[in-house]
Amino acid sequence: MRRSKRLGAEKRNYKIILVDDDQGIIDSLSSVLHRQGYETTCITNPIEAIERVKDEHFDLMILDFLMAPIHGDQVVERIRRFNSELYILLLTGHKDLAPPLDTIKKLDIQGYCEKSDRFDQFILLVESGIKSISQIRTIKKFSEGLNSILEAVPSIYRLQPIGEILEQILREILPLLDSENAFILLDNYAALSEDSDKSIYKGIGKFDRDASSFVDYLGHEMMEKIGSARMDKKIITYEDGIILPLVNEYMNTMGVIYVEIGEDEIEDGMNLLTLYCSLVSSSINNAFLHSLVNEKNDELSRTYDMLRNRYMDTIEALRLVVDAKDIYTRGHSDRVSFYAMKLGEYMELDEKTIEILRIGGLFHDVGKIGTSDDILAKTGKLTISEYDLIKQHTIKGAHILSALSMFKEIVPMVKYHHEYLDGSGYPEGLSGDQLTLETRIISVVDAFDAMMSDRQYREKLGLESARQQLLENSGTQFDEKIVTNFLDMISDFDPFYEELLAYEQISLNRLITT
Repeated sequence: MRRSKRLGAEKRNYKIILVDDDQGIIDSLSSVLHRQGYETTCITNPIEAIERVKDEHFDLMILDFLMAPIHGDQVVERIRRFNSELYILLLTGHKDLAPPLDTIKKLDIQGYCEKSDRFDQFILLVESGIKSISQIRTIKKFSEGLNSILEAVPSIYRLQPIGEILEQILREILPLLDSENAFILLDNYAALSEDSDKSIYKGIGKFDRDASSFVDYLGHEMMEKIGSARMDKKIITYEDGIILPLVNEYMNTMGVIYVEIGEDEIEDGMNLLTLYCSLVSSSINNAFLHSLVNEKNDELSRTYDMLRNRYMDTIEALRLVVDAKDIYTRGHSDRVSFYAMKLGEYMELDEKTIEILRIGGLFHDVGKIGTSDDILAKTGKLTISEYDLIKQHTIKGAHILSALSMFKEIVPMVKYHHEYLDGSGYPEGLSGDQLTLETRIISVVDAFDAMMSDRQYREKLGLESARQQLLENSGTQFDEKIVTNFLDMISDFDPFYEELLAYEQISLNRLITT
């Protein structure tokens, strides 16, 4: 039903003028066209028809050949003096009365049809004409869009404030797609800059808001789609729009452009935006480099700090929602974060890596925000399809965090913490050195805490059983060196556990206040 309504709306986008000096023919043909979903302007006087075409836009003219006071070929000849684009379908009562083929070619008449009580051929010719008009529209739109793009790109190089650069890019895009609402989320824009991980946002239309309210406006599904576009470097359709990754010449994703666009325009919009984005990505990178060199960059710093803080708050809120959804796993991510951070210290890793482990532990299960409560809380054995849905939390979480490149070092831990050292895990079956050190650490401490916790489908295993499970799966599921270090670290477990409880209480207080 929805598709038929959409097709009907598409047909009404084409204006047809029907010209015949026989009112009976006019009534019959207009009735046929109306049943097919077309709206027509009907005229019996060919002179009047010429004036209407002068004053008003029409896509298709259907006219009789033999008319008074002038014939159809004379009507076309006069129209072609001022309109070369009108698609014309000529009708005649008998093939022997049709104009010569040379005349049809000379006047650029695109279709010819004999009148008949059966309208099959007539309908086919009209449908064919409409398809041709649609293709011509697309070609014209692409031509105009390309010209606009080529004219816009040089101006992006001009030194100007960062917000103005991004707004100009958006204002060049919107007319191409008959859209009013769009935004750019940009970071990782200058690999040579110390601020290459900083982020900036610019919106237009309903997205014209500051970074704080913009992040609040996003739902976790939109965040996931943005991250997916960035990770996979692919165009993503979402609700009433499309998300395009901005990829520079080094194949680094600098951010995304989102444009609201009608369902009927998505395919053409993708092609135009892909072309536009490929042309402006390097220009954006250069423009930002110029801005960083020639400005104090206070605007960028303020916007970045606001965006980073709000996005961090949003991810934290999603994580706490996941904890709140399931009493059996509540506090799990805090404990994994604690174990990972402490293990990093025990292994004498650098401070940056330890901080990455802390954040990675906190957010490793954030993708469960998209998992049904019924599945998370199920006490019985999961079905194959339910388990497949559970496994998707790794990819969903990675996509959510990939929306901003400031989480790029966290993403592998989130996406791959259920991979096994021997390649038998999920989601991609990675193995050995394909897994980062941080990911292998999270994998061990995540499994340990799961074994040490009550779950709806089993009681906790206890310390000695958990130790034994880690040892038995060392070298296959887990990194042997990391297991050894972890077990050494918790060999005196009681004081270690006391410290863990204090850390967990702080997080619990945060959950209560949230």
